[in-house]
Amino acid sequence: MADFSMTIGGEAVATEGTFGVVNPATAEVFAQAPECSRAQLDAAMDSAAKAYRDWKSDEGVRRQCLRDISGVMMASLEELAPLLTAEQGKPLNDANLEMFGSAMWCTYFADLELPRQVLQDDDEATVEVVHRPLGVVAAITPWNFPVNLAFWKIAPALLAGNTIVMKPSPFTPLSTLKVGELLRSVLPPGVLNVVSGGDELGAWMTSHPVSRKISFTGSIETGKLVAMAAAPDLKRVTLELGGNDPAIILDDADPAAVADGIFGGAFANNGQICSAIKRVYVPESMYDEVVDALASRAKAITVGDGTEAGNKLGPINNAPQFARVTELVADALAHGATAAAGGKPMDRPGYFFEPTVLSGLSDGVRIVDEEQFGPALPVISYRDLDDVVERANGTHFGLSGSVWGTDTDRAAEVAGRLEAGTAWVNVHLAMGPQFPFGGFKWSGIGVENGPWGLAEFTDIQTMHRAKGTSGLSPISSMVVG
Repeated sequence: MADFSMTIGGEAVATEGTFGVVNPATAEVFAQAPECSRAQLDAAMDSAAKAYRDWKSDEGVRRQCLRDISGVMMASLEELAPLLTAEQGKPLNDANLEMFGSAMWCTYFADLELPRQVLQDDDEATVEVVHRPLGVVAAITPWNFPVNLAFWKIAPALLAGNTIVMKPSPFTPLSTLKVGELLRSVLPPGVLNVVSGGDELGAWMTSHPVSRKISFTGSIETGKLVAMAAAPDLKRVTLELGGNDPAIILDDADPAAVADGIFGGAFANNGQICSAIKRVYVPESMYDEVVDALASRAKAITVGDGTEAGNKLGPINNAPQFARVTELVADALAHGATAAAGGKPMDRPGYFFEPTVLSGLSDGVRIVDEEQFGPALPVISYRDLDDVVERANGTHFGLSGSVWGTDTDRAAEVAGRLEAGTAWVNVHLAMGPQFPFGGFKWSGIGVENGPWGLAEFTDIQTMHRAKGTSGLSPISSMVVG
């Protein structure tokens, strides 16, 4: 595996220390990533602060750079996608789609406007609301979609006029480091700096005096630490955290018709999506039919090394997450659940777990109440609709959820009762750069994507231009008079 370097000030930067990156399909280290020092982080922050002075002043240049980035990403699919598969585990086709999505995010934001809002325009004054960039953004990304979620931050932050110091997850640093390398020829030095390291580096970034905003995607536990680190300096934060998304099937649904959507919404990316379906509530009258339909799909889907053609699911990304999924499934089985499909790790090297559908359990079991973030889906029966909505909402989570039924107006009414940032009807995981995405309650602060996500990377400035020369406002005139 080729050497990897960090990007600071538009240059390749080597480090004294490195750390191993594991291929989850083999559970073996296959590459070394650079370990950023405290001094190198200071250099990255300083480089971003210096670049900010000019970067913020030319919107036309920023838009063209985003278009150029999109072109680089599309031209580099054959280089980036296999690297992502090697460190993350997802099938190569999914890795290609992730790179394509990253390019799409850049194209979208390159053309997105965040216009001034005129509040007053008369003989006395013109008053407008203007969005100004914040400065240096510290961006920290997770291991499930390391490149695409990086561009959820890069594209709007750069368009708004900010500069970035980015840290990928230590489980999947290589593809982001490679993106930093590819973009050295596209962006002015210091506009995008990419550093890599463990949790200590993340703590340094979130408390660093130079950064004015932290954009973090990850776990609730770490998100709370990020918020605490940001508080003393009053840094702005956007936190996209965990989810325990419910899917509610209504009594007028056709089990055969919704099974594919439910299964895809739960098992896409091997269940390693913050907004994936994590629990399914089904009316008693169709419970067995839904369980059987989901189980048959779980048994039929092909699982294996992402580099091998035909595999639809890869391994769980890392050893701690593999252990967590194994523990939660074992706990459910110990509490009386039945594995309608799967139920255990696969007998092969790597972090492979059988696609699992669990029946015969209810709220109060850990895999229902907590976020499993893996290929294991609990299916829970219900009798009363009002009660199941209350159960669906009865957690600290509030990222997203979905409702499935033939009467779409009724389903939409139920979906509107979900305490979640996104409520879908007869679909799940329908996302795009134009749709705002964020969570209620412990699932996050702020939103990403669309003009709302772009605004998160700005401060609002009221620009008041008096038409006269007296300098007296109506209020000050009254005071003086």
